[in-house]
Amino acid sequence: MIFVDPSGDDSGPGTIERPFATLERARAAGGVITLRAGVHRLTETLRLTGADSGIVLQAHGYGTAVPEKVVVSGGTPITGWQEGEGGVWRAAAPATPVRQLYVGGRRAERASLSLGETAITATETGYVLEEAVDWPGAVEFVYRGAYPWSEARIPVASISGTSITMAQPAFGWARRLYHSIITWEGGGEHYAVDAPTAAENSPAFLTPGTFAVSEGVLHYLPLPGESLDDVVAPVLETLVHADGVRGAAFRGITFAEAAWTRPSGREGFLHYHGNGFYAGGDLQVVTFDGGQVTVPGDPADIPGNVVVDGASDVRVEGCRFTRLGGVALEFRGAGARNALLDSEIDEVAGGGVVIRDGAREHRIERTRLRRVGLDYHGSPAILIAGTESTVVARNDVGEVPHNGIVVNAGRGTQVLGNLIHDTMQVLADGGGLYVSGPQGSSYASGALIRGNVIKDTLTPYNYGLYTDYGAAWVTVQGNVVHRADNPVVLEVSPPLEHVAFIGNFWDADPGLPPKGVTLSDNTVLGEGALESDPVVADIVAGAGI
Repeated sequence: MIFVDPSGDDSGPGTIERPFATLERARAAGGVITLRAGVHRLTETLRLTGADSGIVLQAHGYGTAVPEKVVVSGGTPITGWQEGEGGVWRAAAPATPVRQLYVGGRRAERASLSLGETAITATETGYVLEEAVDWPGAVEFVYRGAYPWSEARIPVASISGTSITMAQPAFGWARRLYHSIITWEGGGEHYAVDAPTAAENSPAFLTPGTFAVSEGVLHYLPLPGESLDDVVAPVLETLVHADGVRGAAFRGITFAEAAWTRPSGREGFLHYHGNGFYAGGDLQVVTFDGGQVTVPGDPADIPGNVVVDGASDVRVEGCRFTRLGGVALEFRGAGARNALLDSEIDEVAGGGVVIRDGAREHRIERTRLRRVGLDYHGSPAILIAGTESTVVARNDVGEVPHNGIVVNAGRGTQVLGNLIHDTMQVLADGGGLYVSGPQGSSYASGALIRGNVIKDTLTPYNYGLYTDYGAAWVTVQGNVVHRADNPVVLEVSPPLEHVAFIGNFWDADPGLPPKGVTLSDNTVLGEGALESDPVVADIVAGAGI
């Protein structure tokens, strides 16, 4: 067994008495690596390959009553603060764009200004304001509801008096991407970039507890009585990349303070759906009954801060993923039997966990996911896409700005006994559980959605349990859907095919099913049924961790 301590020495033998100082030195030794308490700061990604198969990284004491608290961090401490005018403190910023900042472990929000009441007129290159403004800093415009399920971010290139020039190619791309035509009442032709909803990242916008960056200087206005002894900015984008590994394990480790800086560049962040965004290339016009929208031909994806790539039999157990700038954990590629178990994911700018691109027989079980999508509000807590025989079971998903769990086209996905609550807190047109595309070639090989409790789906225009966009070969059985704008939707485009709703409990009758949809033995919940109906009570008691 190899030991690592932040105060250790890489020239030592790596014993418990004389531990190594770095994970990279321990990785070279291989085997079971035990991390002692403290913050293990990475300046480079810990890269594991097939040669590292069988490696185990674990917190000292994991599995006992007194495990040590181990943090693997990609952040850098911010020091040298000096107080300036108006109680604003300043310090040198890292060279890497700072999109998140953590003060005493608390996420400090970026300084922002609502533009809802601002007189602003769009031009071919940006905007004209009614009055001149003084907004220093690397200002970024936010477009909430570019589509109801989308939120874009575009950097400002320059401000001169009343004239604002936006960064290219992002602004030009966005004018083409966020173009829709709605034919129903109150609709019309719409360009989302005509109406930015907020501006961020100027010292002019500071309020207590927020930060901004201007000309290489961090500006922070503390909360009353707040200390600046522990301020961390994420710098490293990928903490761990396990590529082609077999039989590895991570146990009891907190992965924290990693960045994702691409949205600060001239391409911005042109979100489309889930973790997907437009990064150039083809655009396609999708028509439906009532209008048309423009979509990326080949969207890019927000990357993982911890990546398991083409690996098999990797077990992530009892870990925490927090204070992260991208997607917390990403399983991708044609690996098999990887698992995330008994873990926690919270305080994440992007999505929680993603399994995609040919992964087989993966599992996410007994994991609590909270406060994901904090900067990129379309990001779901769990996203499954292009996989086979994935199981998502007994997890607790809540406090999410859009969809809780997303299952895109794949084969044989099972979503079983999850508690999904307090979703759709920011954006619209989504659900606690969202399923789209073909899921197999028969009910036997298709998706099974069973025993989940989906409640408190918050903002208007949502469906607690949302089968959408050509979902096919899906069995939705024995779920409870409570307090949603709508419990389910049956009429979508492209239409549902071979979707069966059997023995579910929800707040309202969805009406007559269209061709391709079966409704059988479903029940509209009466007042107090969650507690009084024994079948409902059993489903509720069995959902979640």
